[in-house]
Amino acid sequence: MQLRDTLRFSVHAVASYRARTLLMLLAMAIGVASVVLLVSLGESARHYVANQFSSLGTNLLIVLPGRSETTGGPPPLLGATPRDLTLDDALALTRLSSVRRMSPIVVGSAPVSRHQLEREVLVVGATAELAAMRHLKLIQGRFLPAGDPTRGMSICVIGVKLKTELFGGDQVLGQWLRIGDRRFRVNGVLAPTGMSLGDDIDETVIIPVANAQALFNTASLFRILVEATADDTIATAKERISATITQRHDGEDDITVISQDAILATFDKIFRTLTLAVGGIAAISLVVAGIMIMNVMLVAVSNRRAEVGLMKALGAPRRHILRIFLTESALLSLAGALLGLIAAAAGLRVLAAFLPQFPIVIADWSAPLALGVAVTTGLIFGILPARAASRLPAAEALARR
Repeated sequence: MQLRDTLRFSVHAVASYRARTLLMLLAMAIGVASVVLLVSLGESARHYVANQFSSLGTNLLIVLPGRSETTGGPPPLLGATPRDLTLDDALALTRLSSVRRMSPIVVGSAPVSRHQLEREVLVVGATAELAAMRHLKLIQGRFLPAGDPTRGMSICVIGVKLKTELFGGDQVLGQWLRIGDRRFRVNGVLAPTGMSLGDDIDETVIIPVANAQALFNTASLFRILVEATADDTIATAKERISATITQRHDGEDDITVISQDAILATFDKIFRTLTLAVGGIAAISLVVAGIMIMNVMLVAVSNRRAEVGLMKALGAPRRHILRIFLTESALLSLAGALLGLIAAAAGLRVLAAFLPQFPIVIADWSAPLALGVAVTTGLIFGILPARAASRLPAAEALARR
């Protein structure tokens, strides 16, 4: 029996038992769709985190108050801080040749009001360099002006959503807002940005860092953002930043300098591991589908004893019968896998429509992997029914006992 004849015979057999075929196709489709969906969601989450960090800027270093070693306790897992980061510490970093830009950061929450309207929003104290470092764009006005960070100005830059909520369609530039117990003149409006590492930039107010320190009554900094001159100077900049702050803090190594790439690499490793884990869990459903195919095919063998007996009576060798049943298992597995891929693609499209800000990415290797596992599972679990059919004696099979 030629391969073409085997395929034709297997297709006819699959089409003749519609209920059984639909049942096995559904089982395999669910398994394949589960694998592709879960793996793709894991990859999508990894890309989402990568996009979030790329929006921060490039060649960035983050200087945090706290020792470099971990404590083994609850987050933030940094040691005690003998001395806070100050504006003078931040200004000392501008003298390093490997540093292109620097922006000290103060963060807090405060009520922002205009007339009878009031909102509790995130207030960020920074300098003019923050716009270039974070790739912030404006739709109106200008960002914070350059100047001495220790001398504040009563001006602010607001997010576009906050502008709409407090000003509506009114003129916003040059108008006054009350932040906490202080008044600030609006100098610019940020372009729509959305969420960035958990913060909604569209509802954020940015003021000069000295004003933020006065507003929150603190002399310390939340962190210092530093941009290295180039990608190959990040390591050098990191070492010199640590050395400079350590020297200023009387030899105490009481800061942590982390690079953007290091954070991203850690998240990337975590999400890859999670993706493989959930993909492996979903692959179990393919094994279940394979077992179902085996059981249904075993029942099919008993129902098709007369058919097997007739083929053996006509001289069909065992290998031909074995090949026919294995081909049926492979066809069912492949067809179910293709249906599962279609269902997964449809599901991802629906998710993309409901989550426009979340990048839905189909992992390149998920579809071939799911197809390969599905067909392999079908063949492995199809061997036992195929062997059972090929071993049936012709006379006994024709007798239907």
